[in-house]
Amino acid sequence: MIRDLSFEIAVIGGSLGGCLAAYSAAKSGKKVVLTEESDWIGGQLTSQAVPPDEHRWIEQFGCTKTYRKFRNDVRGYYRSNYPLTSDAMKNDRLDIGNSSVSRIAHEPKVSLQLLTTLLAPYVSNGSLTVMTCFKAVRAEVSEDEIQSVELQHTGTKQQVKIKAEYFLDGTDVGELLPLTGTEYVTGAEAKEETGEPSALDRTEPLDMQPVTHVAAIDYIEGEDHTIEKPASYEFWKGFIPSYSPHSILSWYGPDSSTGKEKKFGMFDKDDDGLFALWSYRRIIDPSNFEKGFFKGDLTLLNWPQNDYFLGPIYEVTDEEAERHKKGAKELTLSFLYWLQTEAPRPDGGEGYPGIRLRPDVTGTEDGLAKAPYIRESRRIKSQFRVDETHISANCRDGAPKFFDTVGVGCYHIDLHITTVTNTFYYDNSYPFEIPLGAFIPVRMKNLIPACKNIGTTHLTNGCFRLHPVEWNIGEVAGYLAAMSLDTGKRPAEIRNEPELLQTFQNHLIQQGIEIHWPHITSI
Repeated sequence: MIRDLSFEIAVIGGSLGGCLAAYSAAKSGKKVVLTEESDWIGGQLTSQAVPPDEHRWIEQFGCTKTYRKFRNDVRGYYRSNYPLTSDAMKNDRLDIGNSSVSRIAHEPKVSLQLLTTLLAPYVSNGSLTVMTCFKAVRAEVSEDEIQSVELQHTGTKQQVKIKAEYFLDGTDVGELLPLTGTEYVTGAEAKEETGEPSALDRTEPLDMQPVTHVAAIDYIEGEDHTIEKPASYEFWKGFIPSYSPHSILSWYGPDSSTGKEKKFGMFDKDDDGLFALWSYRRIIDPSNFEKGFFKGDLTLLNWPQNDYFLGPIYEVTDEEAERHKKGAKELTLSFLYWLQTEAPRPDGGEGYPGIRLRPDVTGTEDGLAKAPYIRESRRIKSQFRVDETHISANCRDGAPKFFDTVGVGCYHIDLHITTVTNTFYYDNSYPFEIPLGAFIPVRMKNLIPACKNIGTTHLTNGCFRLHPVEWNIGEVAGYLAAMSLDTGKRPAEIRNEPELLQTFQNHLIQQGIEIHWPHITSI
């Protein structure tokens, strides 16, 4: 028997953007449901175990008020609950992990706690219902409007039908788009399709950025935590990627900024002039804590060598998707086993058996994240599409100011090695604005994308996929749905009618969403 539930706004998918869409919609006084396939909300910050990757000005400006509060709350959480050193306690810009990729790297479960706390008031007052472990399986559509979405519990197989006036797609791969018949694109577009100088000569819908199945690890010198040899270890040991003459299980990995391979190192203390991978995504640096509290660094194994690019995990059959998901896990475990047993050390030895998986960090039995890290989603065909010519430093002198801007972001165009052409790409970009036109499907009336599924291209997705931008997108999506309900106007009308657009932009500003970059005279 299918149980029917009715809401004003349904956010399907508890990604980072999905969480913020539910937050802003509930804050606007709407009756909201947030559903999530995993038992953890938060997407890349939590179930995918990817710490924030941000732009250089993040401590001063360039994010929403709520994202800034989140960053401050991360630091506050550690100050309130952990035995920090006196220096760490006084550091206004405390970086828990002192990682090279983030100024605020931290444990996934801390993000989960803070996101749950963010939503808690609206759960308590009845505005927001959170349903974890539910996956969208089908949808009912009539006259370009979604009438309902049917969900199935991943454990019990219980089925629930959600009815709502607006549906927001907060899934990491844009699951609602094929279910509802919404027009979308995947993979790499051709030059003639987008006009982008760096696009491929032909369309490759399955040529997507790789997924990475992250593992949480620490290192205990003198101990042996070697895992059982993975079944596919010999395959990966013998696998020579197209960009390199070396095995993928080596110190060599792709370097997007040069289009060639690069040799990496292990620890900062090795001081061999190589980029140290151990501190790359480190989430706990023991030097921030009282002596002896942590036995060693805690880091996340999300390195160039465990990007899985043998195939995509969507737009293929269920059987093939599961094969690639399993392959991504096997690659990470194989790389871990190589690190433990065969990795050349600076002292001439082999292997670091003291590397230990940490299931308690990821909330899983095996120490791997609950879900693979998704860099690229299905993307709606939108009223306005952001392409390379809008943001690349090689295409123009400064990024355009969009009349319909609803946020800001900044990150270089960064594409990891792809699943068909095995290409990777890097380009400098300007600080950019996020146009509302990229939120508006060309046809569907009551579907709003809430994360990486807005109207970007394969190339521009490479800089719209990061944490602060996805947070901003989700927050705007919730406010957009709420204003549509309040005014009786569709999102397309809000975008295209000047007075409505101005009202919406003013409301975003009042809510602490920056819609323009300040004039930057120096870096």
